[in-house]
Amino acid sequence: MSRFDHTTIDDVIHGRLRLGIMAYLSTVSPASFVELKAKVNATDGNLSTHLSKLEEAGYVRIEKKFAGKKPLTLVHLTKSGRNAWIAYLDSLHALLNAAE
Repeated sequence: MSRFDHTTIDDVIHGRLRLGIMAYLSTVSPASFVELKAKVNATDGNLSTHLSKLEEAGYVRIEKKFAGKKPLTLVHLTKSGRNAWIAYLDSLHALLNAAE
């Protein structure tokens, strides 16, 4: 039986919106800001705030460019972000198994 230790959960990822962002980016990377906003049901400001937190942690990279004359923001899951996501899932599994 594993030791029950909830402190191994990554607080940067664990917030509900950031969890949704990371889950979506783990399957679709990069995603446009507009696409991500729709998938996680967020406002522009709220999504920007949470993306900044993930970017500060090195989990995502924000790319701003133009598609023709329209601005386009792409959000990429970094290698560090993918590793953190996998570690987060492993921590959740360990926590659930330890609670049995």
